[in-house]
Amino acid sequence: MLKETYPFYVGNRPEQPNTDLEVRDKYSGETVTRVALADQSTVDGAIGQAADAVPTMRKLPAYQRQAALRHCVDRFTERYEDLAMALSIEAGKPLQQSRGEVTRLIETFKIAEEESVRMGGEYLPMDRSQRGTNHSGIWRYVPVGACGFITPFNFPLNLAAHKVAPAIAAGCPFVLKPASATPIGALVIGETLAETDLPPGAFSILPCTREGSNPLTEDERLSMLSFTGSPDAGWDLKARAGRKKVALELGGNAACVVDETADLEDAVARINFGAFYQSGQSCVSVQRILVQEKVYNEFTEKLVASARKLPMGDPRKEETFIGPLISENAARLIKGWVDEALDNGARLLCGGGREGVMMEPTLLADASREDKVCSEEIFGPVAVVSSFSDFDSALDQVNDSAYGLQAGVFTRDLPRSYRAWNELEVGAVLINEVPAWRSDMMPYGGVKASGLGREGIRFAMQELSEIRLMVIRGEEQ
Repeated sequence: MLKETYPFYVGNRPEQPNTDLEVRDKYSGETVTRVALADQSTVDGAIGQAADAVPTMRKLPAYQRQAALRHCVDRFTERYEDLAMALSIEAGKPLQQSRGEVTRLIETFKIAEEESVRMGGEYLPMDRSQRGTNHSGIWRYVPVGACGFITPFNFPLNLAAHKVAPAIAAGCPFVLKPASATPIGALVIGETLAETDLPPGAFSILPCTREGSNPLTEDERLSMLSFTGSPDAGWDLKARAGRKKVALELGGNAACVVDETADLEDAVARINFGAFYQSGQSCVSVQRILVQEKVYNEFTEKLVASARKLPMGDPRKEETFIGPLISENAARLIKGWVDEALDNGARLLCGGGREGVMMEPTLLADASREDKVCSEEIFGPVAVVSSFSDFDSALDQVNDSAYGLQAGVFTRDLPRSYRAWNELEVGAVLINEVPAWRSDMMPYGGVKASGLGREGIRFAMQELSEIRLMVIRGEEQ
């Protein structure tokens, strides 16, 4: 279970200079542990150690990086239930969903373990033109250097893992700032990494204030910044990042299209899950549901019935599906957006109530595209249902958004599947699946306001690397 206090990690070593960061049980509101909070001088020192570790990490043999990742897989597997319970407490995530995240944590490190020995390169013939005669090329990936990582509250284990694991696999030392509301998951990763033989300075994990983390964006000793969080924060960080590489995984207001050929029972079950899993606190949570008018009434009736059956309550109970939101302020904001849409003419199909940090699973109809519940990322258990007559117009509605992370299309029509893949302005189109679905090996990221760059271990390793080319001029023949 949770310890009374947790240290942070600087240059691979635990330090406990204070217990200034209070971590609360998101359901009860009680303080459950206290964590060391890093100041800016500590962050500066950690960046210095990461920069000093660049040559050593770059030369570290792949099999040694693989061994460190394999150790993490083994230790996380041993601590499976404890990790799930800790996550349920610090993040308010229902226990079954917490177990799912621990499973993904293990899978993410396992994939990184496999990919750590696969980063190769390519022979590049140059003689496609006369100018290239007697020349040949060889290119390979080299680590980009020391990196700064910032992760959000909603997936404290797996979103940290998607930065930490590929960094180790690629050979990049790093400094990670986890979300202050949910730092325990990242610190457990640090505790496990400290058991490995990674070289000094390979990693630092530092809960700190937003101001204290400014060097992760602005310090020129770091070669890359990878941020997951809100669009406003992400684009501001990019503007201040200077010459370093930047990868951003930001928000969305994901849409699902259901046409008249879809298996409605399946679509209802998946969309009910995708809209309300983790109380909607996911950047790919289903927020907009577009249903062909011929099946709109039947689909909506079934979806409302399913949403009303979702059990709410204590996330540590096995049966709970809807747990608390991250804070009462977040719940209050979501409730305000729902009420605003209702005032503007939307219809309430179910839910809409709030008590403290708990928000009922809520479905709306007839909301205006300008309402925040449609145009912004609500990050809560709220979805809006609307109808369409023409499939292409539905695709246009999906694209009528500042965001473009993932979209789901439920159809048995293969040409429509390809049309959606060609036309939708998103990072991924999922056919007969919700946009909330993600495999940890796939390229994951968005376009437009949803960010730039891709995660998913192999693709993140490419982001964390640069191509280095050698050209050889041979003897004249």
